[in-house]
Amino acid sequence: MTALAAARAYGATQALPTQALPSTNATGSGGFGEQLANVMGQATRDITAFDQKAAAMAHGKADLVEVVQVIQEAEAALETVVALRDKVVQAYEEVMRMTI
Repeated sequence: MTALAAARAYGATQALPTQALPSTNATGSGGFGEQLANVMGQATRDITAFDQKAAAMAHGKADLVEVVQVIQEAEAALETVVALRDKVVQAYEEVMRMTI
């Protein structure tokens, strides 16, 4: 899978309906679900921006420096999402090892 195909796949997830988990934080600053939804939304926006800049670059309508900056932002967003996924999987595995 190429980077452009991956970016398009992540961009397609933006069209899917999403719901944040209910917040249990009484301070009003948002709970884990809301923060996770914000991170995922930002990652999707970064990757979509990359897709648009890459397409513009292919048509000669974008500056190389801008494209490189967008690529770095999209890469950082993808690394964040992968790190979150790894932590969730690790927490799930830990719970599954617990005895009842």
